[in-house]
Amino acid sequence: MINSEPVIAIKHLNHYYGKGVLKRQILFDINLEIYPGEIVIMTGPSGSGKTTLLSLIGGLRSVQEGSLKFLGTELLGASQNKLVQVRRKIGYIFQAHNLLGFLTARQNVQMAVELNDEIAQSQAIAKSEAMLKAVGLQDRMNYYPDNLSGGQKQRVAIARALVNHPPLVLADEPTAALDKQSGRDVVEIMQSLAKEQGTSILLVTHDNRILDIADRIVEMEDGLLTRNSQGIARNQNSSKS
Repeated sequence: MINSEPVIAIKHLNHYYGKGVLKRQILFDINLEIYPGEIVIMTGPSGSGKTTLLSLIGGLRSVQEGSLKFLGTELLGASQNKLVQVRRKIGYIFQAHNLLGFLTARQNVQMAVELNDEIAQSQAIAKSEAMLKAVGLQDRMNYYPDNLSGGQKQRVAIARALVNHPPLVLADEPTAALDKQSGRDVVEIMQSLAKEQGTSILLVTHDNRILDIADRIVEMEDGLLTRNSQGIARNQNSSKS
C-alpha cells in the first residue's frame, strides 16, 4: 500500500466560512493521505470540521487554500466542470439513505450506473442486480424504499455507492439511524466490498461500535487533525476487545 499513489493527498489545507469581518477559519493546516483499499474512520465532536473536510474531498465545495489532490489531480482552482467529473468517480453514503421513493431498490442503484452514457440499459440492470445480491438484497430488488427496513435502505445506498467500482467512497454517519446489529451489518458489507474492489473508504462517525473495521483512525477537533494513527488503529482496537 505504501508504494502506491494515494487516492487522496491533502497538504496544508485551510478553509473559511463567511467574508470580511464575518470570516471564520473552519479547517487549519490539514495534512492527510488515503491509499487504495484503505478504510479510514474520522471521529471528533460535532462542529469540529469533519463534514466540511468530507465535502471538500468529495468535490462538493471548492478548495480555498492548500493542496487537495484526488487521483493526482489538484482540486485547488479546479473549475466547476472538473469538480463534477471528480464527483462522478466518488461514491457517497449519507446518514439519510437519500433513496428516491418512487423507484425500486434496483432502479435506485441502476440510476447511478446510467450516469455513464456508454453503458447499455441491459448492462446497467445486470450490474445493479449483481450489486444488490452482494449486499444481501436479492429478495428485495423490486421493493420500494417504504417497504424496506432502515438497514435494508442503507444497504441499497451502499450498493448505489459501490456499483460503479469507484476509487473512493465517502460515508457520513452511515450507521447513525440504525440499531446495533444493522449498523454492524452495514459497515461489514462496506468493508468486504471495499477490499474486494480496492476502493478506499473515508467514513465519518460518532459510532464507537464500528471503529474496529478501520485500517486507520483520524480525529478532528476544532478544525485540526489531532490524531492520525497511521495504520495501527486496527491493532489497537483488536487488542482492546
